[in-house]
Amino acid sequence: MRALVIDRPGEARVIEIARPASDPLEATMRIRRIGLCGTDLSTFLGKNPLVTYPRIPGHEIAATLEHVPANDLGLAEGMNVTMSPYTNCGKCSSCRQGRVNACRYNQTLGVQRDGALMDYFSMPLEKLYAAPLPVEELCLVEPLTVGCHAVARGCVTAADTVAIYGCGGVGLGAVAAAAFRDARVVAIDIDDKKLAIAKDCGARELINTTRDDVHARLQELTGGHGPDVIIEAIGRPDTYRAAVEEVCFAGRVVYIGYAKDHVSFETRLFVQKELDIRGSRNALPQDFKEVIRMFEQKRFPTSQAISATVPLEEAPAILRAWSENPAAFTKIMITFD
Repeated sequence: MRALVIDRPGEARVIEIARPASDPLEATMRIRRIGLCGTDLSTFLGKNPLVTYPRIPGHEIAATLEHVPANDLGLAEGMNVTMSPYTNCGKCSSCRQGRVNACRYNQTLGVQRDGALMDYFSMPLEKLYAAPLPVEELCLVEPLTVGCHAVARGCVTAADTVAIYGCGGVGLGAVAAAAFRDARVVAIDIDDKKLAIAKDCGARELINTTRDDVHARLQELTGGHGPDVIIEAIGRPDTYRAAVEEVCFAGRVVYIGYAKDHVSFETRLFVQKELDIRGSRNALPQDFKEVIRMFEQKRFPTSQAISATVPLEEAPAILRAWSENPAAFTKIMITFD
C-alpha cells in the first residue's frame, strides 16, 4: 500500500509499504482524508523537536471502517469515523486525574510515532468516533477539538466575552467552540481572510492588529473592563503578555500556543487581577463529541476553511509549496478517494 514519508527535513515522498497485519482487537479502516496542520509543517521543516526521521505524518483523519471486532460501542463495518490520535499511560499524575489529554507519556500519531497518511490503518475501538458527516467534516474534527478543549479549560459560558488571539486552524476551533456556547467572541489576527472565516465561525467582532489598536478596541467592546476570557492560539511573547494585560480583573487566560522565546510578564497583574491562568493541551473525548455536535448543527464553515485538497501523489509538492509560503494555505487535505 502507499504511504507518505518525510525522510528528513525538506524531503517527502510517496512510498510502497507492506500492509501491516491486523490486530484482531482493533478496527481496520480505509483512509479517506488526512488533514495537514502546523505540526506536520514543522516536521517537514525539521523544527519539531519531538520528531525523529523517517516519519509518516497524519493525525487529522477521516476513514471508513472495513473490519470491526464485536463491540458495544455501536461501531460497524461501512461507517465513517474520525479518531483521537493520542495515547495515555493510565498511570501518570494527569491520567490519574482523568486528564488523559495531558498524559506525560503521550505519543501522538505522526509525531512521536508514525501516523495515518497511508491507504489503510488500524486503531483501538475506544479511539474512534463515528458520525453521519461528510468525510471533509470528519477530517476537521480533530484539529477543531484542540480549540474546543481550550474553550472548556476557560470555562466559557454564554455570559462571557471571549477574545481569541490567532485565527489559524486551532484558533478557529476556539472561535467556533466559544460561539457554539453562545459567548460573545472577538477574533484577533493580522489576516483579513482568516478573520472573515472567523466571522463565519461565529465571531461577532474582528480586530486586525495591522491597523487596529487592540487595547482600545477591547476596552471599547467591554465597557473598559477587558474580556472575561482570553485564549492565546499563536505562541508569541507579545501575545502571551497581551493576554494577561488585556483580560479583565478576575478573568481567565488560556494558552494553547508555544512561545518560541522566553516571555517576561508583569507578574503583579497575576495577583492584582487574581487571574486564572491555564494551559491547554490536545483534547478529551467530550471535546470530540462537542465538535461533532457543532458540525451536525451546521455551525462551522467547512468549505471556507479548506484551502486545498490534493491526491496523495501531490502531497510532497504541496508540502514544499506550503513550506515556501506558509500564509498561502489554511487547511490542506490529502484525499485517498
